[in-house]
Amino acid sequence: MRFELEKTNRGVSDEDLIEDLRRCGAQTGGGTITPSQYRLVGRFHEGTFAKRFGSWSKALQLAGLRPSRASEITDEKLFENIRTLWIDLGRQPRYRELRHPRSRYSAKAYKNRFGSWSEALKLFVEWVNSDATDGPPSGEASLAAANGADPPVQVVPRRSRRDVSERQRFRILLRDGFRCMSCGASPLREPGVELHVDHIVPWSVGGETSDDNLEAKCSGCNLGKGNAFRA
Repeated sequence: MRFELEKTNRGVSDEDLIEDLRRCGAQTGGGTITPSQYRLVGRFHEGTFAKRFGSWSKALQLAGLRPSRASEITDEKLFENIRTLWIDLGRQPRYRELRHPRSRYSAKAYKNRFGSWSEALKLFVEWVNSDATDGPPSGEASLAAANGADPPVQVVPRRSRRDVSERQRFRILLRDGFRCMSCGASPLREPGVELHVDHIVPWSVGGETSDDNLEAKCSGCNLGKGNAFRA
């Protein structure tokens, strides 16, 4: 028996990778190729393309091939799936938990797209935080709230929209430990508890939709709050 070291892809140039992808794409006759098809005929590991070029679809584009059906799943859909699992579990999902009934995509989909699960999580965190808006609530309303006075009702310049985005909602729930900041109720301990993300200084009196002006509230505390501060 002859012992030989396995070849690695570390020293392979981008040009060699793209050329091999182009070669294999031509063999399929469909003008594209999926990661599983490439695994059968390619010279390199399919995950190398995601690590080197950012995603399988980007590598296909550089090779002059059209997106495969697998690459039609957008990064945002994959990230939204992680967010759903994270909320359901109340913590960061683990690789093996991609078999969870609520997961729409397999671990393989993340490995093929991003090269590894850890890289997928890293990019997910960047995606979640990409619309973060921090800073003290602006205007006279915030000053009045700090002093315990009733804020003046007036039109104030806006820096943010009223609606809380799904990414922002996830950030606030994660920051607040998936529990109501008024009564401590949590769906992780009490199934059926519904958490909202609510403005501390209400939007109607000048409060902004910034991360530091939002907090988790259960439906009971939130609906009973009205426009009162920190009910």
